[in-house]
Amino acid sequence: MFRLSKLADYATVLMACLADEEVRLLSAQALAERTRLESPTVSKLLKQLAQVGLVQSTRGAAGGYRLARPANEISIADIIAAIEGPLGMTECSIHHGMCGRENFCTVSSNLRKISAAVESALREVTLVDMAAPSRQWQPKVSVERLTSVTV
Repeated sequence: MFRLSKLADYATVLMACLADEEVRLLSAQALAERTRLESPTVSKLLKQLAQVGLVQSTRGAAGGYRLARPANEISIADIIAAIEGPLGMTECSIHHGMCGRENFCTVSSNLRKISAAVESALREVTLVDMAAPSRQWQPKVSVERLTSVTV
C-alpha cells in the first residue's frame, strides 16, 4: 500500500499549524500542545524542516519557529521530500541506473509516469489548502487520466 509515513504526516500537521500563525513565532512546545504530538517528535521534525529551509528558527526566550516562505509557496511535496527524501514509486523512478533490470524492464517507464503524476498532484496542494480543509479542492489532473495509465 502506498501511504505517507507517520513522520511525513506529522510534519504536514506541524506545517499547517505554522501556516495558521504565519507571522507569529511558535515554540516547539507550543506546537506540540496545539497539534497534540509528542514534544521530542516535534523537535526532531522542526530540525529537519529547518535544515531544508521550510521553517526558520529564532533562538532565545521569545524565539520559536515560523514558515520560511509564504504558505502558498510550500507544497505538500516539499514537506514529504524534506522528511522522506526524493519522491518516487520505486528506486528506478528516482535514480536512473540503480537497478540491474532497468535496461530490459517493461514497467519502469510507466512507473516513472505514475511517480510524476503523484508528485505533480502533491505539488498542487499547498499549506494554504491544508490549513483551510473546509474549502473544496478539485484536482487539476483528472482521476480518469490517472487511471488510464497502462502498467
